[in-house]
Amino acid sequence: MAYINREVEDNLKKMVNAFKVVLITGPRQVGKSTLLRQVYGDAYSYVTLDDMLELQMAQADPKLFFINHPGKLIIDEVQYCPELFMEIKRLVDQKDDPGQYILTGFQTFSLMQNVSESLAGRVGILELKPLSTREILGHRKNTSFKPSLDLLHADPPDLSYSALWEIIHRGSMPELYRNPSLDPESYYASYVSTYIQRDVRQISAIQDLNMFSRFIAALAARTSQELNYAHLAQDLGLDQKTVKAWIGILEASGIIYLIPTFANNQLKRITKAPVVYFFDTGLAAYLGRWKTAQNLQNSAYSGAILENYCVSEILKSYSNRGIINYPIYFYRDKDQREIDLIIEESGVLYPIEIKQAALPHIKMTKHMSVLEKAQGFRVGVKTILAQVDRYYLLDEETLVCPIKDI
Repeated sequence: MAYINREVEDNLKKMVNAFKVVLITGPRQVGKSTLLRQVYGDAYSYVTLDDMLELQMAQADPKLFFINHPGKLIIDEVQYCPELFMEIKRLVDQKDDPGQYILTGFQTFSLMQNVSESLAGRVGILELKPLSTREILGHRKNTSFKPSLDLLHADPPDLSYSALWEIIHRGSMPELYRNPSLDPESYYASYVSTYIQRDVRQISAIQDLNMFSRFIAALAARTSQELNYAHLAQDLGLDQKTVKAWIGILEASGIIYLIPTFANNQLKRITKAPVVYFFDTGLAAYLGRWKTAQNLQNSAYSGAILENYCVSEILKSYSNRGIINYPIYFYRDKDQREIDLIIEESGVLYPIEIKQAALPHIKMTKHMSVLEKAQGFRVGVKTILAQVDRYYLLDEETLVCPIKDI
């Protein structure tokens, strides 16, 4: 099966040449090990702590572990053995060479705490997400998405929107594209079971795994919506403390992301609840029991999943450039004014609306003017992401952007 080139490769190489240790985090099965073996398989030895014998050796005697694995080393699933971090610190402090160790793990609270405490100043961190559509199509851009009038000269990919909906439904896990005959429903059933049985139990001592499964499905039904902890708790018969803790687990393991509201001293009537998105639309579609792309596209859920797709693609475009603190917000206030997405860069706010429409109109941007009140910022190009085939202007400062070219 062919390797799928990843946009993060360039930034990975830069980090390996700059830091003594590099840590790649990300959800299970997004291709961390495959990426490292492809890029550094000839230069580094490889060991995974999924191997129980290796794990037991690492836990019992970290010093002996590294004696048995001398030289440049990739350590996969490092979250299983926090005992290694102090020994890694001792070893890398003995010489100034960059790229001594490359670590992988899914981002848990304990992993990141151990990294920050033991390897501060020595480690570069990259987040690997599921495949972007750019990667699936082989159209690497190596740029993060930002609205610009320069995009008027861009050529969107030759991709129909029916084909894009197939990608949205199938999802963005690498194995589904390395093995096209693999059935997505079977894949995600196994994925969810493995995730809950292994990763969730490692992060938290959850007793009722069936309830946690119901919780993930209920959250998928709320994708692209403000997260109301009280309503979610009530619907599932849980307390809010449990719901917030479980949300934290899904965030920590890279399954979901919460977009915060844009706050400013001059914008006083904002709502404070975040909006929830899944990084992989295929997982959300599976949890919602949407059997085909056509059923998904024609459903009442289609607007939410299309918005989720756009947001996750934009987030991936930042992750792939090594940016892990996303400059991305939304806006909603108590006067029912909403802006789906806001990208902030260098004091400029880029408001974005996400629409299913193939014929967007200027009224879709009517709430964007509220950002002109934001103290210390100016408003940049206004954008409507829509199911169109080319870039064009609705007026001198409002850009229509094809969703298929995010």
